[in-house]
Amino acid sequence: MSTAILTGQPVPGSSIEADLRSLGFDLRTATDAAEAETLLAEVPGDQRVALVDARFVGHVHALRLGLTDPRFPLAAIPGAVTAQPAGRQALTRAMARENSAGGGTTLVDSLADRILTALDADGTAVHRPELGSLVAAVPVDPQARNEARQAVSDVDDEAVRLKSAVKARDGFFTTYCISPYSRYIARWCARRGLTPNQVTTASLLTALIAAACAATGTRGGFVAAGVLLIASFVLDCTDGQLARYSLQYSTLGAWLDATFDRAKEYAYYAGLALGAARGGDDVWALALGAMVLQTCRHVVDFSFNEANHDATANTSPTAALSDKLDSVGWTVWVRRMIVLPIGERWAMIAVLTALTTPRITFYALLIGCAFAATYTTAGRVLRSLTRKARRTDRAAAALADLADSGPLAQGFAGALKKPARTLPAFTAPVVALCGALAVVLTAALTDFGGPWPIVAALVHALTAGLAVARPLKGALDWLVPPFLRAAEYGTALVLAAKADVNGALPAAFGLVAAVAYHHYDTVYRIRGDAGAPPAWLVRSIGGHEGRTLLVTVLAALLTASQFKVALTALAVAVALVVLVESIRFWVGAHQGGAPAVHDEGETA
Repeated sequence: MSTAILTGQPVPGSSIEADLRSLGFDLRTATDAAEAETLLAEVPGDQRVALVDARFVGHVHALRLGLTDPRFPLAAIPGAVTAQPAGRQALTRAMARENSAGGGTTLVDSLADRILTALDADGTAVHRPELGSLVAAVPVDPQARNEARQAVSDVDDEAVRLKSAVKARDGFFTTYCISPYSRYIARWCARRGLTPNQVTTASLLTALIAAACAATGTRGGFVAAGVLLIASFVLDCTDGQLARYSLQYSTLGAWLDATFDRAKEYAYYAGLALGAARGGDDVWALALGAMVLQTCRHVVDFSFNEANHDATANTSPTAALSDKLDSVGWTVWVRRMIVLPIGERWAMIAVLTALTTPRITFYALLIGCAFAATYTTAGRVLRSLTRKARRTDRAAAALADLADSGPLAQGFAGALKKPARTLPAFTAPVVALCGALAVVLTAALTDFGGPWPIVAALVHALTAGLAVARPLKGALDWLVPPFLRAAEYGTALVLAAKADVNGALPAAFGLVAAVAYHHYDTVYRIRGDAGAPPAWLVRSIGGHEGRTLLVTVLAALLTASQFKVALTALAVAVALVVLVESIRFWVGAHQGGAPAVHDEGETA
């Protein structure tokens, strides 16, 4: 239960008490600052508490935005301030100072606003939500009160609430084909007490059923799969809209939403491959290639954003041109569509599944994603070369965590730290790329079972160590993690294809899926300011270079059939370790009251 302390002179006919109760607050009333301080001290420290001026006039949704958002320790709107347990000490300190200064006199000015001023004076971060057309005011006389009430009646706060449930920045397909009705589904769910996590789970189950339909290999199954994939995406949009509509943000919910998106898409790829196999067409290499390409695209996005989100002097002519193009309406939508975001991508997959074959679907997906990856990566390289950004230690640490270096690469990095300091700034991405090309091309150009891929994997480990031997603060150092991902995933793909035995590519698909999950989990931890996965986890699964070397050794020492079994066992082992640790961490973070996070962007 949350507690609201009403301060100031009550106003006859005011709805503030009913509004606060409708938001789940238990009410207390204080006649002066001293009594307000006493009531504040009586509220248990593990509960949310709010100070609200009894003369407040405004929309219920303005109160909801200001007083119930779980993402911020402290938040305020005119006439109201709230604190979660993490912000309680700062609020108590400000209250004590205000009570001491005011001497416990009857409240005339808004105590909540004075407390907010004291918090600002302390340098304490207080979230102030954007209210837009919503009203939140503390009128000082009857005329001002009547004007505020008229302003409230002039704006439909439910319409504002519905509109704000939709992301401000979404893809064309999502904006015009999904959100116009999914927001009403979100409201329907909210009114029936459903949570975003429940809708997220329903979206996952729908996608898994779609994958099962695709796996039947029949035309009816493919049509049903396409329809269900779109239905899953509608629910995927609905869960976020429900979270924004009802402000039900949570650490666990953000993790589920992000990881389930990847699980849904890659499970669907596997379903398509199984369906094609039933029809006599082996497209597992295409399915694995699509997963590798899509995952590497995401790593490019994550690495670039982490490298630049807190960089100083972070401007460039390219960025200025991009901002200028954003002022021309049609270019905004074209640029959002050509990067093939999740809405457009899933719509394309669904339509092609229903109307064509899995092979054609994967060809279109690979071509579209390759073009999108080329476009976005080229633009980011150009931005990085033309901007004068100075990257922080936090950015360098995030890129090092995304590199996922194991004991072997870290050992090489320690040995090469001194010579690495003398190398040019562009060395890290260049040597990482050379090492990646060496291991993938050697595996592709030599016979399966030969020793040369092992040698190339050792060279890759050496170059990976050299790449991370010094802080990744160079202009293009954000390319290091994507190159390392491409090396690991590409090696597994090539060697499984070269094995030329039934089941090797599905086993490699499972291995890459398990490892990719670990890499996505690393990203979500960094985004949530939780740091990287524990060092023991990275060591236990070998790091990227250790797994790459192990796969090449297995290919050299085992027959093709034995290699397939070994890949399967490795996939299961990695999946168990990373899933158990990931679930333990995120459930523990949720139960421990970690700050709620929510991703307002749309991952490509």
